Amino acid sequence: MSGVWWVVLAALVVGLVAAYLVWTAGRVGRLHARAELAARALEAHLLRRAAAAAVLAERRYGVELYAAARIALDAEPDEREAAENDLTRQLRAVELDPADPGCEAVIGASRRLALARQVHTDLVRDARAARGRPLVRLLRMGRRRPWPTYFDIDDPTLTVPADVPAT
Repeated sequence: MSGVWWVVLAALVVGLVAAYLVWTAGRVGRLHARAELAARALEAHLLRRAAAAAVLAERRYGVELYAAARIALDAEPDEREAAENDLTRQLRAVELDPADPGCEAVIGASRRLALARQVHTDLVRDARAARGRPLVRLLRMGRRRPWPTYFDIDDPTLTVPADVPAT
């Protein structure tokens, strides 16, 4: 082979490596952006559930549930997981009537929260895995964004008592 073919081959290899690096950097950026959006959606669902629980507690269930809902609404980011776990425990302690519109709102908000939490967890896992790859770490492709963090709370799905037919 003449020298021209070696230059063309080297340029092709450099082009392919550059294309792979650009694609990888874009993927890391997209996964981070999706994880951030999922975190915002999770935050919105947390607020909706806490607000629905506060309204329900004012009408029907009393001080402990209302206090847990208010603490969850007003919690700082570093206290948020504990406040949400406490609210979940308080909601599980009361007997929710699915026929009551207030209870139905809390149950629906809890189901949507569980789904949002799962989506957030999946996206954080994917972003952390992409950012943990050796080439990504070596080239520091994710250095402009903080590591995505999990939001570790108990399963917020509420169970309602099934109607047992009288015998």
